[in-house]
Amino acid sequence: MIARYSLPQMQAIWDHENRFRQMMEVEICASEAMAELGYIPEEAAKNIRAKADFNVERINEIEDVVKHDVIAFLTAVGENIGEDSKYLHMGMTSSDVLDTALGLQMKESADILLTKLREFRAILADLAKKHKYTLMTGRTHGIHAEPVTFGLKMALFTMETDRSIERMEKAKEAVSVGMISGAVGTFANIDPRVEENVCLRLGLKSEPVSTQVIQRDRHAEFLTTIAVIGSSLEKMATEIRNLQRTDILEVEESFAKGQKGSSAMPHKKNPITAERVAGLSRVLRGNAEAAMENVALWHERDITHSSVERIIIPDSCLLLDYMLHLMIRIYKNLVVHEDNMRANLERTLGLVFSQRVMLKLIDKGMSREKAYEWVQRNALYAWQTKTDFEYLVTEDEDIARYLTKEEIEDLFDYDYHLKNIDYIFKRTGLE
Repeated sequence: MIARYSLPQMQAIWDHENRFRQMMEVEICASEAMAELGYIPEEAAKNIRAKADFNVERINEIEDVVKHDVIAFLTAVGENIGEDSKYLHMGMTSSDVLDTALGLQMKESADILLTKLREFRAILADLAKKHKYTLMTGRTHGIHAEPVTFGLKMALFTMETDRSIERMEKAKEAVSVGMISGAVGTFANIDPRVEENVCLRLGLKSEPVSTQVIQRDRHAEFLTTIAVIGSSLEKMATEIRNLQRTDILEVEESFAKGQKGSSAMPHKKNPITAERVAGLSRVLRGNAEAAMENVALWHERDITHSSVERIIIPDSCLLLDYMLHLMIRIYKNLVVHEDNMRANLERTLGLVFSQRVMLKLIDKGMSREKAYEWVQRNALYAWQTKTDFEYLVTEDEDIARYLTKEEIEDLFDYDYHLKNIDYIFKRTGLE
């Protein structure tokens, strides 16, 4: 799936070529920092910067023999540098370069995801403002409740996307760290100022305390954040799936010219893109669980996390990027059937006003229990006999003792449910 659908910018970050490029940059920056501090000749650092290079096939060839990816990488780079390659990796351990490079990859991925989230948020905000007063049925338990607006639903999604942006910004900060602290994190064989210098050059923070690895609670925060965002996207995709059902049909995914919905039934237009998003969110949650399993490593480190991360971190970034791409496309081209929204609102024959009738009776002095009983009996009869609810309320002799026909007529006004929409939108900043 990744190879077929990955978007080029995110794919490039997690490509083997880029991974090694980031690792090489860490090593070059470390040599330059050591030269500035007088640990290696300045000319050696310049030579390393000028000549450092590699070929992925050569790295793989060496790894087949040495069975160690970082040693294979260093050997391949060293072949291009020559004599000064002896100054590479001085006092460092594998995870210094691996974890710092991984921090760069996650930081860059977060930037792409944040750009997509902000684009998606803008689309939702536009829909919210456009349909601010577009009435539709609110549903609880899948059953008609009271009127809402489609714009309010989109405002809800906009606010949730704002929280997704905030979470991703925080997660980006959590993983934008590096370390150059040596075998068990004590800086025994390398000056701490090298780490400070390298991280400053790379735009990362220094890990305050490390072992041989950066601690994996950071990575777990990143992947759980991705999973939460994926779950929010699934929620918004599921709403499309439900509202596109034939018996509802209030919104639809756009259907391209030449597109086919079913191999057997030519009439079908299925919400397949929203279904794809909903399905992929399950993968993100599974990856997040694996990331949390990676937090508990033995002592100063083991490598149980390593093989897992080489799958779950790239895949989660790639999947969320792809899911956001799909959701942007869905909502940007969303077909909104306002006429069906109105028709569905009226399918329950005025029952959406039952609470308002009850509250008016209570306001007239009735007990809540008695008011509920009188309204419910009319509501149930209206639904059973397909009789207009307002008519039944008007003809009810008990209710007539409390409410005039004019008062009842006034209760059945859809605009009543719009009176605080402006207030809600003001709170969201979507005015």
